[in-house]
Amino acid sequence: MPEFTKKVDAQKREMPEPWEGNQPVPWLVLVLIVGLFIWALSYIWFTHQQLPAEYGDRRTAADFQVAASDADDGGTTADGGKLYAAHCVACHQANGAGVPGVFPPLAKSEWVEGEPKVLVQILLHGISGELTVGSETYNGMMPAFNKLSDNELAALASHVRTNFGNSADAIDAAFVKEQRDAIDRDEPWQGDADLNDLANP
Repeated sequence: MPEFTKKVDAQKREMPEPWEGNQPVPWLVLVLIVGLFIWALSYIWFTHQQLPAEYGDRRTAADFQVAASDADDGGTTADGGKLYAAHCVACHQANGAGVPGVFPPLAKSEWVEGEPKVLVQILLHGISGELTVGSETYNGMMPAFNKLSDNELAALASHVRTNFGNSADAIDAAFVKEQRDAIDRDEPWQGDADLNDLANP
């Protein structure tokens, strides 16, 4: 048998070289993918975004803007609830319970329901150091909100004093102005020590 024939026979006995098949994606799968993609785009495009708050929190910064108002012209449009949501809720929580061991509660707080000038002074100048609320002591810092108008501070203080289970009297803008003018201070109140003196001069 010629040498060439032997080589051909040997090659025929060998298994063919492996190769990777080329299976196309089924049309049904492609149609399903395209359909899902089109549905997703349609859902995003046509979904109504102005649903009531109970369907989900879609609030933006604009929802917390307070209508322009100034105590000098007797404005009364400040919304204490919105001011609380914009400035206080992150620390004191929506229910006024605060965060145990970190941020003091406003609910049933002696500083909130007590002498009104104490609460106004805290809002005007902030507070730092050890503060006792109920039987628990907190040690942190609250910023001053003296950039708010007298009317806004009155609305905020009144909201805190009349919500979260509190039943103290509301505070008006004239009282806030009186307190703003009464004490010129550049630093926060130092916790219990300063506030006790302020409440009991």
